[in-house]
Amino acid sequence: MISREVNQNVVLAIGFVAALLILLVSAGPLVVVGAGFRGVVMNFGQVQDQILGEGLHWRIPIMQEIKQLSVRVQKTDILAQVGSKDLQEVKLDVAVNWHIDPNKVNKVYQNVGDEAQIVDRILTPAVGEVVKAAAAKKNAEEILTKRPELKAEIDANLDDRLLNYGIVLDSVSLLDVQFTREFAEAIEQKQIAEQEAQRAVYIAQKAAREAEAEVNRARGRAESQRLLQETLTPAVLQNKALEAWDGKFPLVYGGGALPFINIDNLLSEQATKK
Repeated sequence: MISREVNQNVVLAIGFVAALLILLVSAGPLVVVGAGFRGVVMNFGQVQDQILGEGLHWRIPIMQEIKQLSVRVQKTDILAQVGSKDLQEVKLDVAVNWHIDPNKVNKVYQNVGDEAQIVDRILTPAVGEVVKAAAAKKNAEEILTKRPELKAEIDANLDDRLLNYGIVLDSVSLLDVQFTREFAEAIEQKQIAEQEAQRAVYIAQKAAREAEAEVNRARGRAESQRLLQETLTPAVLQNKALEAWDGKFPLVYGGGALPFINIDNLLSEQATKK
């Protein structure tokens, strides 16, 4: 009778140990933290100071829970609707690259939550407020023409705000800027007017250059005629007439007088040449 009870106790003990082993195995005493992740250790739900790096780790089943958070760079697109200095409605599509500080993963999870909660509770409101404050300092046109300055201001102010929560800002990009239809049409008309004004200035400058060139050509012709008149002496004219004369007088004359040629001078010049 006693041996039978002993056997039953042994069976119960073996069953208890087996059940405990199954429970331990199913609870998972080993945990693997993947690449680009950190493990937040919680003892019965209480966040601990210990942070698990990448690799294999032991944990106490039932007592300890490991929450893994990504510390990789993540991209979040946020559409912010703001007002400019001149009271124009502007929509800015902002792309934010960020990641959790690997050394503050436990505090981030304790105070904020996981990645989705970070975006909803911290990132989206912070981007909206920073973008509104920066855009309110510039006119609508300056938001376009001074886009790098706007981006730099958003980057600096947003970086300071996110660091307080253990979030590191990697970069900010302004993907798109949208205005109301009325303002966009006004900008288009202004650009057309500026292009037409520039074209009118070009045409006026071209006409002025052509007029100046024509004046210079006229001056050149006048100077050429003046020099020609100075060089055409009576003797030169007679020599040119003699060179062109065939020695015969025309048989028919018009109403005008014959050109005067000094035959004596010409004969003497010909004799001298001989």
